Amino acid sequence: MSNLLYLYGLIPTKEANDQPLPSITGFDGENELYTISVGDVTAIVCTINSEAHSEEELKDKIENDMEWLQEKAFHHHETVLMVSKMYTIVPLKFCTLYKNEDSLKRTIESNRIKLDSTFSKLKGNEEWNVKIFCNDKELRGKVSESNPAIEEKRQEISELPPGRQFFEKKKIDQLIDQELENEKNRICEEVHEKLKEKALEGSVKKNWGKDVTGRQENMAWNSVFLIAEDKVDDFIGEVDRYKEELEKSGWSFEASGPWPSYHFSSFS
Repeated sequence: MSNLLYLYGLIPTKEANDQPLPSITGFDGENELYTISVGDVTAIVCTINSEAHSEEELKDKIENDMEWLQEKAFHHHETVLMVSKMYTIVPLKFCTLYKNEDSLKRTIESNRIKLDSTFSKLKGNEEWNVKIFCNDKELRGKVSESNPAIEEKRQEISELPPGRQFFEKKKIDQLIDQELENEKNRICEEVHEKLKEKALEGSVKKNWGKDVTGRQENMAWNSVFLIAEDKVDDFIGEVDRYKEELEKSGWSFEASGPWPSYHFSSFS
């Protein structure tokens, strides 16, 4: 039975020739990473013994062994991150496997034009992530005090007979909750659009729950940006400006990077 190939990412062959891959231990903890060149594209791979790690066994571990999954996913992330600091890389998803070298080469050849275009887009640019968090309780108080729609509703209720006021006041809380969400979306969209002006591309991701972030505040926005290396300082400066401007209203910001460009490159 032949060994499997574990693919970490694809880099330009010219960059691979200019800077050889250092010694890095691979997925199984035994074999080292090495390169396979296919014309202008070079694959960074490691060998997995298919007798010790069959595709079926790997699938079972991914689905049922959380400790193993966390360890291997961390290895993949750290390895791709390390390589991304050395080369322009199209990073691959965790546990991308090929049955043999010929299969990998055919896939690269069939995607050659797309890969050339992706390398051109990524070269000299960095992926950064911005997460926006909101203290809902603190912002809710400010919305309750200053929102025109809520003030108008209060004024309307104050002019009603006392009996009807009691029931109408209960609707105020629902209106405040609605206006709170409107305000959160308004601010996050405004910040996102302003940050996109500093970037080449920007997109919105799914928000994470508190069980993932470990924070008390809710995540209100999660976005990624592709930024030219010489514009990163301007971009971070814009994030810092929003931090200072909105901190007192219950907002906080996290900018992190550079990361491997998972969101601005694709390979199948």
